[in-house]
Amino acid sequence: MARAALRVAAALFLLVALVGCGGDEQAGDDFAGTMLDNPLPAPDVALTDTEGEPYSLAADTDKRLTLVFFGYANCPDICQTVMASLAGAMNRLDEQEREEVDVVFVTTDPTRDTPSALRSYLDRYDPSFIGLTGDIESIIAAGEPLAVYVSDGSELPGGGYDLGGHSTQITGIDDSDQAPVYWSQYTSQAQFAADIRTLLGKES
Repeated sequence: MARAALRVAAALFLLVALVGCGGDEQAGDDFAGTMLDNPLPAPDVALTDTEGEPYSLAADTDKRLTLVFFGYANCPDICQTVMASLAGAMNRLDEQEREEVDVVFVTTDPTRDTPSALRSYLDRYDPSFIGLTGDIESIIAAGEPLAVYVSDGSELPGGGYDLGGHSTQITGIDDSDQAPVYWSQYTSQAQFAADIRTLLGKES
């Protein structure tokens, strides 16, 4: 418990410190996300996609923008809301814009989120979404550089799981393996779509 609390505190401290160094004013008053003056490094941690192929948030995020969210399929509320917003945002983009953006969902519950279960879950939102899994230690390690806390939850003796929670921000990784922007769980699909267009325009 003490180690988990320290990880939560460290992730919150890093995120607050980075927010203090940047602000959404860099992208305009209507920009819903938060831009960072000092982008976070994309983690080069070996995870596995739903096809069983290796995937790294540093080496394999080749699109101009990759939106990354850590969550789990059995999440009853926040994860569903975020994924629905991301799916709605992708539907608002034109074909060319969609080709320049990936959405990646990293499970925080690898015991239950098998590759097939994860694929089925993501297909309900958008078949193009990429699902990643791995051992919990690797998932925790992938989250840390992005200031994402992931609990090393365990199965309870009486059944069920104690996942202990996870950070809920959505992180944007660019094609330089940097994460210069993040969004809160409250961002709407319209806001995501507008921000994506702004970021793609800035990178033109």
